[in-house]
Amino acid sequence: MPQQHVLLEGSRRPHPTRAAQIAKAIDPEETISITVSLRGAGRNENPEQRRADAEKVKEALGRYGLRVKDERRLEAGSIEMEGKVKDANSAFRTDLKLYHGERQGEFRGREGELSIPAELDGIVTGVFGLDKRRVARRRVFPGSGNHGSFTPRDLEEQYQFPEGAGAGQKIGILEFGGCYFDEDTATFCRNHGLPQPAVGIVPVGYTPPRDAQQLRQLPPQERRQAFEVAGEVMMDVQIVVGLCPEADISVYFAEWDQKGWIDLLDTIILEKPVSVSVSYGLAEDHPDWSQLGLTEIDKRLAGAAALGITVCISSGDDGSGDQMDDNDCHTDFPASSPHVLGVGGSMILKGGQETSWWTTPGDRRGGGGATGGGVSRVFDRPAWQNVQVASLNENAIDGRVVPDVAALAGPPFYDLTFAGQSQPSGGTSASAPLWAALIARINALLPAAKQQRFLTPLLYGTGTNSKPLGQHGCRDISSGHDNRSTPFPGRGYEVRSGYDAVTGFGVPFGTELLKALETV
Repeated sequence: MPQQHVLLEGSRRPHPTRAAQIAKAIDPEETISITVSLRGAGRNENPEQRRADAEKVKEALGRYGLRVKDERRLEAGSIEMEGKVKDANSAFRTDLKLYHGERQGEFRGREGELSIPAELDGIVTGVFGLDKRRVARRRVFPGSGNHGSFTPRDLEEQYQFPEGAGAGQKIGILEFGGCYFDEDTATFCRNHGLPQPAVGIVPVGYTPPRDAQQLRQLPPQERRQAFEVAGEVMMDVQIVVGLCPEADISVYFAEWDQKGWIDLLDTIILEKPVSVSVSYGLAEDHPDWSQLGLTEIDKRLAGAAALGITVCISSGDDGSGDQMDDNDCHTDFPASSPHVLGVGGSMILKGGQETSWWTTPGDRRGGGGATGGGVSRVFDRPAWQNVQVASLNENAIDGRVVPDVAALAGPPFYDLTFAGQSQPSGGTSASAPLWAALIARINALLPAAKQQRFLTPLLYGTGTNSKPLGQHGCRDISSGHDNRSTPFPGRGYEVRSGYDAVTGFGVPFGTELLKALETV
């Protein structure tokens, strides 16, 4: 067996946050699944080299007892392999251990860097699945009562959706854990006079319970965690179903770790929907991300964008602090990626005025919430994002600004069904699927040559009257609270006329956005 290894740059993981190593030893004979990322991931510009690289990986890691589990995502740049814990430890020069966190419970993790066989240097660019710590935080913000909560028809009127029901369009919804209750979707559609939709459930490493009986069969901790997230899943689906009942809707389920992100995005690249909704994320500089994780996830987002897929990602519900308890402002990843549409949040006052979403103290842990947004500390501002927004952090880079757009996140919330009952909800988790549905509705009405285009750079390009296209296709939100979260960092980005780092270009003006996209 070859002994020479090289460090896998960017693979370092610190001790998991808010978790402790436990005395219980991990079973060395336990079989685990890992995703190996290859050079050029996200695109398939050289299929012959990709196949040759895959053969080298299979041969090299096979010497350690690892075997191929799934090669279907090779086109996107990944191979899924499996083997025993002891074999993975040997292959990647690591020492897997068990940890326990208050929210996650018991999970497998590691600390330090990985190494790979020297013959794979430059071929393997990432290894995911060894460490199962969560790097996705759900965004759901519970409403209170159904008085005045917005129905699908209300949303269509508020945001001037163009005609149609999404026929012929494929929409993806990405989920981490949770449940999917078919009967809740059916009840929601009956309540709103909608046809029963075609919703496909696609397990990508996680199979969700589909009813109460299946949920009860899970171990207690898994049952609790799945049910906690189920409301998020049902909200995402029902918003898309309510606005695009005739679309081909696929809901993809994975686990909460970096491997889950990679596996989901690989699948999206292969299936090529016109739009994707993602209601999860974590501060881009949170220590539980590895640098490799950010890099490899962003490669796949870039690959999706190159295929014309607009991935709509919520910008977060915890304001400028993004639950990072320090004195800096933070942005959420993947919303901060330049290869997605970052979606912030608004709220509608009793008089009908729509403003930025902020409820004291601007952080869900304090019983409030606020739209995420700001200037990235990780991703440079792309050339097409020609806006003037300075970071509130000292010695900051001229980073990518988020969000790009916004939609309803706060009161009066969305009229939804969960566990058979009316349960309004919101957050930027709701804003993202709304935009995914709008993009599909618009795409269906565009001429063929202008369909399936990555929307975000187009918004910043010039429309008519020398104004950015985003100003034509969105209604500006020029009033409301800044997005500060308190006590940390205690300051936030201001709402202003025109583009800002709180609501972007504003909320949708669907018919005008359609007209604008017909001209570019």
